[in-house]
Amino acid sequence: MDFMAVYAEAGMIGIVGVMFVYLVISLSQKSTKQQEKIENKGQSETLQNMESILIKLVDRWNKSDDTRDRRNEDLLKEVNDMSDKISYLSGRINGSGRG
Repeated sequence: MDFMAVYAEAGMIGIVGVMFVYLVISLSQKSTKQQEKIENKGQSETLQNMESILIKLVDRWNKSDDTRDRRNEDLLKEVNDMSDKISYLSGRINGSGRG
C-alpha cells in the first residue's frame, strides 16, 4: 500500500512537472512569434519611410535637372543668336571692302 501511494504521488508530481515544462515552452514560442511580428512591422515602416525619402530625392534631382536643362537651352539660344549676329557683321565688313 505504501508503494502504491508513493507511486501515485510521484506520478502526479511528474504529470504536473511535465505540464509546467510544456506551459513554459509554449509561452516562449508565442512570445518569439509576437516579437517577430513586431520586428517585421517596424522594419516595414522603416522601409516605407526610406522609400518615400528616396522618391522625394529623385523628384528633386529631376526638377533640378529640368531647371539646368532650361538654363542650358537658353544659353545655347543666346550663343546661336550672337553667332548669327557676328556672322552677319563679318559678312558686312567683308562685303564693304570689296565693293
